[in-house]
Amino acid sequence: MEPSNKINFSRRSFLKTSALASGGMLIGFNLFNACKQDVKMPVDLSTLNYNDFNAFIKISPEGKVTIFAPNPEIGQGVKTSMPMLIAEELDVLWDDVYVVQAPLDTENYTRQLAGGSQSLRLAWEPLRQTGATAKQMLVNAAAAKWGVNASECKAKQGVITNANGETLGYGDVVLEAAQLEVPENVTLKKPEDFTIIGQGTANVDIDEIITGKPLFGLDYKEEGMLYASVLRPPAFGQVLDTFDASEAKAMPGVVDVITIGDKAKAYLESEKPNWTAQLSKSKKVVVLAKTTWDAFKGKKAIRATWKEESALESTEFHNEKLNEILEGSKFNTRRKDGDVKKAFAQADKVLERTYEAPFLPHNTLEPMNFFADVNDEKVRLVGPVQTPEDAAKTVAALLGRNIEDITVEMTRMGGGFGRRLYGDFVYEAAEISDKIKKPIKMVSSREDDMTTGVYRPSTKYKIAASIKNGKVTGYHLKEACINGNMYGLIPNFFPAAAIENYQVDTANYKSNITTGAWRAPYTNFLASAEQSFFDELAEELGVDRVQLHMDLLENVKNNPDPKIEYSPDRLQGVLKLVVEKANWGKTAEGTYQGLAVYYCHNTHVAEVADIEMNNGVPTVKKVTCAVDCGIVVNPLGALNQIKGGVLDGIGHAMYSDFVFDNGVPQSNNFNSYQLIRMGQTPKVDVHFVKNNIAPTGLGEPTLPPVGGAVANAIYKATGQRLTKQPYMNNLQAKKVVG
Repeated sequence: MEPSNKINFSRRSFLKTSALASGGMLIGFNLFNACKQDVKMPVDLSTLNYNDFNAFIKISPEGKVTIFAPNPEIGQGVKTSMPMLIAEELDVLWDDVYVVQAPLDTENYTRQLAGGSQSLRLAWEPLRQTGATAKQMLVNAAAAKWGVNASECKAKQGVITNANGETLGYGDVVLEAAQLEVPENVTLKKPEDFTIIGQGTANVDIDEIITGKPLFGLDYKEEGMLYASVLRPPAFGQVLDTFDASEAKAMPGVVDVITIGDKAKAYLESEKPNWTAQLSKSKKVVVLAKTTWDAFKGKKAIRATWKEESALESTEFHNEKLNEILEGSKFNTRRKDGDVKKAFAQADKVLERTYEAPFLPHNTLEPMNFFADVNDEKVRLVGPVQTPEDAAKTVAALLGRNIEDITVEMTRMGGGFGRRLYGDFVYEAAEISDKIKKPIKMVSSREDDMTTGVYRPSTKYKIAASIKNGKVTGYHLKEACINGNMYGLIPNFFPAAAIENYQVDTANYKSNITTGAWRAPYTNFLASAEQSFFDELAEELGVDRVQLHMDLLENVKNNPDPKIEYSPDRLQGVLKLVVEKANWGKTAEGTYQGLAVYYCHNTHVAEVADIEMNNGVPTVKKVTCAVDCGIVVNPLGALNQIKGGVLDGIGHAMYSDFVFDNGVPQSNNFNSYQLIRMGQTPKVDVHFVKNNIAPTGLGEPTLPPVGGAVANAIYKATGQRLTKQPYMNNLQAKKVVG
């Protein structure tokens, strides 16, 4: 259903304007409906206090538009796509728009973060309303200047024209517009009238990125700051016992060696530690130096001993625990329709499989780092973090400071994937600076990131389906997970409501290994498991793989369930589109296809993987991807997100493994941990379902299903059902049997 173009809203809860003393109009807007209603806008841009506003646009007397973007940019493109929404309705030339990253504003925002592929979806109407309202005010001001009715005037590309052909630029009327009442009603453009939305638009930071100008946290520096490198326990379950820093202190460039951790331990033992505080209770040794390299070398010279505080767990131990959980009876039931036990008891056959996935590190291109300057008056934090508000609150609690003392400035991030949701690196930087009362920059090495970080939890799924008279009558999904997935399973995703007897159960083992969200949390492996299972289920039933899904989705349409989150029509739509575009079932000899269709993070996706066997080894040659994400705001950015998600999903499903031995990660860099290589990347062919539905996110939804599509294609080629990732470690047969 298309959204209404006529929008009604309260101006008090939405928009505030003021004239700037330097000329121009400042327009604040309610992003994500989070703007506080009593915030006063500043009157002079030169005196702006960033704690006094949320995000806003400024129109200069020259007609230039500056948009302050409040959400963290981690490569998902919101710093480009969100301003495009404003510029579209404001009706200005994109070349006249400047975008600036805003800092954290805890007074005026309630959702200033990056995660869950939600930013564009939640901003769709509020940001367009902002632009449309600003345009209407400018038109009203021009009409008043001409002495005509505003309905006789039109605005386009920053120029207002009346019925007589007279024109005024936005810059000519900004001061007058700022004095007008904010209109109660504005009319948003129809999709067919868009001139910016739907056009491929380059990243607003692209020039700075390719020329190496300072943008990222690692680029940030201040005069007089020291660099800090933190020596953390080498094994999960260990804490610091003793250390000798004499050799490190004698090294050139090393300024001092200190310990931190007391404040972190006290905070973690408090009643309500923040969920982002993935900190160790151990004391840590910190080397302070004049350069990053000096700090790294000094850390290697530290002679430390460690003692065991809790069990040093290994991957074999985790496997045993997850198996015990799956065979046990202590589960949390997330959804239960009908009677699964009865359906299984009456079945002609029950198909059951167990799927396994390892821990995975995040491995962002930019390692963790953060700047902190703590003194008696204030705490200033600068760097790349996905949860700046939580970081500020935790630092305030950690240091015993008032939240008003904390400021957070966000840099662009060299990757997040969920890792930078957790502010352990922020808290370490703050504690270091607090102890020495000097500005410092904490920088982790790649080895630090990989061995002392936060990981995707190791998970096992047991899936069972009952078959009676050639029909699926029951479906039971059990999850066993180290520490539990961040949100647990999503019980209202497909096949919820498609099968009469349906049950989802979850349980976990509590480990001292820190785990958390990893790109496409909870679905990144679940989709692979379920879509592999459905492929085998179709074969067991002797029915066409595509038809099985179409029939199950018809069940949902015939028996509507208000609890489900996916649209059966939209899932059928992407399935039909991918079958057509991938030439499903009609490829040349030697090419084997696998299919997966999935919904997550509000977006519907279907993918077909084409593989070939080269010297007995499966090679993914092409992935055809059909996506229903509603209106595509920025096709160029969308393609980047979709292709990146597909390649990321293939790489981790095929090659990436991460194990622990007595609490110690066995990989510490890319020589022992394999990501997808350039020569292993397939062509990704993307097709969008065209509609006028409000847009949804793309940073995560294309990753989960591709693992299932690849596994199903490998089965076609080798006859081997793969139930354990990474697939290449577990592929036994090396010959084609198809």
